[in-house]
Amino acid sequence: MARFAAQKPAGPLAVAFSGGADSTALLLACAERWPGQLEAWHVHHGLQAAADEFERHCQRLCARLAVLLRVQRVDARHAPGESPEEAARRHRYACFDALARQGSQALPTVLIAQHADDQVETVLLALSRGAGLPGLAAMPARWRRDGVDYQRPLLQVPGSAVRAWLRARGETWVEDPSNASLRYTRNRIRAQLLPALEAAFPQFRATFARSAAHAAQGQQILDEVAAADLASCGAPPAIGALQALSPARQANVLRHWLALRHGQTPSSAQLAALLAQIDACRTRGHRIRLKVGRGLVERRGGVIEWAPDASCAGS
Repeated sequence: MARFAAQKPAGPLAVAFSGGADSTALLLACAERWPGQLEAWHVHHGLQAAADEFERHCQRLCARLAVLLRVQRVDARHAPGESPEEAARRHRYACFDALARQGSQALPTVLIAQHADDQVETVLLALSRGAGLPGLAAMPARWRRDGVDYQRPLLQVPGSAVRAWLRARGETWVEDPSNASLRYTRNRIRAQLLPALEAAFPQFRATFARSAAHAAQGQQILDEVAAADLASCGAPPAIGALQALSPARQANVLRHWLALRHGQTPSSAQLAALLAQIDACRTRGHRIRLKVGRGLVERRGGVIEWAPDASCAGS
């Protein structure tokens, strides 16, 4: 834990504090290193009875450390077709956005307590879903969202080391009961796959982290190529310009266009169908109308355009 951060980030500092072992350790380490210079942010998800005790634990520790605790309450139930994990994450970052704008000071740097085991789980979860480079790149150590800097300073620290550090200090933490449920893929990975990897490949955390870093670097290059191709093809993209690209670059620039301009992520099947239609579009009368994400891609003259599908509204 002593190596988790070389120096304090510039400006205000906040720790995302759930009350679990990882965020408890991160808050303690930060409070010792930078006393009086940080605050803790706690999101009460409202999903289980234990959530009230989580908040009380956070209040007690923050009072002992003389750290300001800011609490946001949210109903984090997931929408139809949305995973509970993704819903909780979406609500959590919305709360962070709100907390970042509560103060009159500059927007803070927010520290998140995910560690090396969480990174491995993210890579394995991406593999289980057949993800591409963005998924295999897993979690970045640093990123920026809506003017707020986020950092994960524990990404190279094993989860066991975090808990050993807490136990050696006699510190307690709360355990989320849902972490023991094997109905969630991530929990099955943690309970069943990580011990097997530990036995077969003791250095798996470091090697998985390198693979994730390679994937992130590869994705950065693809993003740069996609930006250049989109500038060439136009937005909305011209069909003729798309046809001049290789299929791989067509797929890359279409994903980039849909994500950048419309916030949409096409499925593999949707993207394959769109590529086939673009390839077949050689006459003026050729019609393109395909469901992509939560909307439709249609041909409009010499270009393709995306628009929301009215039938998806409110779903």
